[in-house]
Amino acid sequence: MTPSPTSTGFSHSDTYQTLAQADALCQQRGVRLTDLRWRVLEIIWSHPKPMGAYAILDVLHDDGRQGAPPTLYQALDFLLEQGLIHRLASLNVCTGGCQPGSRHSGQFLIRRDCDPVSEMNSLAVENLLYAEADENLLYAEADARRFEVLTQVAEVLGRCLDCQHGTPSDVG
Repeated sequence: MTPSPTSTGFSHSDTYQTLAQADALCQQRGVRLTDLRWRVLEIIWSHPKPMGAYAILDVLHDDGRQGAPPTLYQALDFLLEQGLIHRLASLNVCTGGCQPGSRHSGQFLIRRDCDPVSEMNSLAVENLLYAEADENLLYAEADARRFEVLTQVAEVLGRCLDCQHGTPSDVG
């Protein structure tokens, strides 16, 4: 699938490039980025904040697409499995990642008071999360319980400096 970059209305310049990379990655893996999956990924990547399923569904309906939650959830599951998006369980939303398709845990700073979510990309945290099972306490504990770790997302809830000081700019 190769949509025209002028027809998408992206809110940031690298969205089209990321979508093209996602399409190429899916082709390499032998899986299909269908029209719906492409559009859902485009919606998530072009939105400035993480989005819940029903907000995504509203955009799809605004596009004139018929769709039901199960169909959308199947598309989201596919995008998650391919590493193209992250799900933030504490907020029940999805967001694009800073390294789509690459093996990384997803490390997020979630601002409690002013709403933005930032993805960290700390190599030190990655090394801790993806160390070999015998060197990683999480994997060792999961293995001891005969539990296979499929994915990890680090969600850290906190307050930014502005919110800590109660400045007017923290209203989100």
